[in-house]
This record gives sequence, C-alpha cells and structure tokens, in this order.
Amino acid sequence: MTYKNIVEAKFISRPNRFIAIVSVYDDEIKVHVKNTGRCKELLIPGCTVYLEKAENPERKTPYDLVAVKKDGKVINIDSQAPNKVVKEWLESVGKYSKVQPEYKYGNSRIDFYMEKEVLESIQPFLMEVKGCTLFKDGIGYFPDAPTERGTKHLKELTMALEKGIKTRVAFVIQGEGISEVRPNEETDPEFAKAFYEAKKAGVEIVFYLCEVTPDTLKIVSEKGGTV
Repeated sequence: MTYKNIVEAKFISRPNRFIAIVSVYDDEIKVHVKNTGRCKELLIPGCTVYLEKAENPERKTPYDLVAVKKDGKVINIDSQAPNKVVKEWLESVGKYSKVQPEYKYGNSRIDFYMEKEVLESIQPFLMEVKGCTLFKDGIGYFPDAPTERGTKHLKELTMALEKGIKTRVAFVIQGEGISEVRPNEETDPEFAKAFYEAKKAGVEIVFYLCEVTPDTLKIVSEKGGTV
C-alpha cells in the first residue's frame, strides 16, 4: 500500500491517544494519530514522524501521523495498514479461491475468511490480523496495550478448529529487521494465555515481514503457517 502526500515532521507531544502535537513547516499543529496503542517507545519528543495529508481540507486535524523513525529505520504505526497489506498479499499469492474481509463468525468479526480448493473440496480458513510495532532486542511483541478484543478473537479461532475450520493469527511486522513476534505477557497476561492455548490447540501463527518506507508498507515474505 502507498500513501499520498507524505510530509516529514518533528514529534512534540501526545496529549491523548488520538492527537499528537508536531512541528511541520516551522508550525506547531495538532494531527490525528492512526494508532490508539501506547507507542511510548516510538513517539519520543524530537523524533522524526511522517504525516499523510487528509483528503478533507475542512478536517480539524489536517494530517494523520502514520509512521515514525527510530534508530534510522522507519516504523509504520498506522493500525489500519495491516489489514490492507494482508488483503493485497492474499490476492497476489493466488492460493485462495475466495478472500472475504470482515467476516462475521460467532460473536466476533474476524479479519479474513478464505477458501482454498484441496483435493476437489473446499477448505475454509479464518484469519485474524494483528499489527506489531513494539520491538525489543530484535523481537516483536504484541500487544503494547491490553486488548480484550484480541483475546476474544483468539478464543473464537480456537473454538472454530473444532468445526473443521483452519485458523491462523497473522502478525504484520510494521518495521524491518524483525522476523518473530511474541505475546507481551507483562502488558497483557490474558492475551498471552489465550495465545499459548490457541497455539497448542492448533491455531497457526504466521509472521508477515514487510518493507517499510515513509510512504509505503508492503509484505515481502510470510514466515510460519502451512497453507
């Protein structure tokens, strides 16, 4: 995926999870942060950030903050980007005869439902997508803030296995140089517990490695999984 009209800026502060104060063209302005997670390891005063100009000129926040530079590398923090790039990837690899985003299953809305022809029959798949932006010592960790919704989805996927549906959790790594994601037990022990139970039950764990620039996010390889 490619952004339009990317502008470089300096991060100043984040008054709340939706808004950041940045310096762009020597002016201090409010911008929308496209990530409600904490991002405290990334959004550090004085760091370089990247903004996408809003299409609506009347919007109160004229830009969206979509990426940040840390240690010389760009990290995409747009929480809407992972599903978009996964859809592009699934459609490009040609493994599935059907790819349907936002699929209602049980009491949840799962990110993707797919179908694949296997030995003249149709094998259904459910896949939940998580974006990872928290990196420590070469390892990605998820989540960076407690997520009841994420825990609920893991339990839904685990139960779906009993009905013959292949299920997987896909982590989109939104920075380069990271190839593995682990549950952040310190931040969300309930998610970590559900993660390990799901993995033990047979839910596939997949990592999508990405190429990241200020104005692009693209999956370049898939690690893990069997389908």
